[in-house]
Amino acid sequence: MVLKKIIYTILLFFVPYFIVKGEELTKYAASAVLIEPTTNTIIYELNKDEQRAPASMTKIMTMLLIMEAIDDGRINMNDKVLISKNAASMGGSQVFLQENMQIEVEQLIKSIAIASGNDAAVAMAEYIGGTTDEFVNMMNNKVKELGLKNTHFVNVHGLDAEGHYSSAYDMSQIARELIKHSTILNYTSLYEDYLNKPDGTKTWLVNTNKLVRFYNGVDGLKTGYTGIAGYCLTATANLNNIRFLSVVMGEPSSENRSEDTTSLLNYGFSNFKLNKIISKDDVITQANVKKGKKNVADLVPIDDVTDLIKKNENKEYTYQINKEEEIVAPVKKGNIVGNIEILDNKGKLIKTIDLTVKDDIDKNTFGSFFWKVFRKIIKGN
Repeated sequence: MVLKKIIYTILLFFVPYFIVKGEELTKYAASAVLIEPTTNTIIYELNKDEQRAPASMTKIMTMLLIMEAIDDGRINMNDKVLISKNAASMGGSQVFLQENMQIEVEQLIKSIAIASGNDAAVAMAEYIGGTTDEFVNMMNNKVKELGLKNTHFVNVHGLDAEGHYSSAYDMSQIARELIKHSTILNYTSLYEDYLNKPDGTKTWLVNTNKLVRFYNGVDGLKTGYTGIAGYCLTATANLNNIRFLSVVMGEPSSENRSEDTTSLLNYGFSNFKLNKIISKDDVITQANVKKGKKNVADLVPIDDVTDLIKKNENKEYTYQINKEEEIVAPVKKGNIVGNIEILDNKGKLIKTIDLTVKDDIDKNTFGSFFWKVFRKIIKGN
């Protein structure tokens, strides 16, 4: 035991990017990972790339595609979804949807997020993809888009099937994408609620992620269980302006998965903090503007820049600015006009962040050009 503690201490200080390896933080998991999603830093890993059955954690990808469809305007929360015979016949965890029933998208999202309804997942897959097969193709295309190497889906709900697998690391990356659509946390954070059906009846929905109720700050994300997968949990918690995201797979019991997840989250919150280096509102530099209504543009980062550091650590940073010497109008906020490389005090590159203009700059018209010249003449007199 003493030797294990010594090894653990050495790992804490010498493994790059703070990664803790081994079984010190998870007693029961077959594979696990802990990340800070803003910087995507891996803090802990155990067989993180091992391909395993993900069970209902599959629905994290299902929910991601649903939220993308909503945010893209392809579907609406108030849309009515006609429940097919296929959806109504789904076994496993379900919310007992009936064929030809019409249910709002929001009610189905709630059913998936809280009660892990297989029938609700199939209904939404058919609504978005036309068929479940097409939706599964969309899921696997998203896997490729995210650059994940150890995930392949053959269904939308997570029931065991040949060729249906993921890994702890891949699930953390899918979950990281999902929580960018923060609206989903309004549902995954609920411990209990009701599904309101058209006939006036209600189905009680209870979250199988007990940490939502018993761990302060946990607001998601998704449990899973099958005989092959064991007990699984992708969890996320936000406390004191920092969020962590953990995944455990192949747990022997629901109590074990909660215990290991609690251990991972406790470790993250106890040992790390986010250091904001630059705000997206900070003017980093300026650039000349050609043919614009303004001659000079303020340049800002496309997003906040943060660094994950130990709680007792202080860091200093240096910057290398790369920009276009002259910007041609029109240019909109969000257009990339350069970047800034951020290095720590040892010269190590922390992050490269794109630069954009702080405000839109319209192209100079003849009238605005004439007025600009006229004002210069008046001022000159």
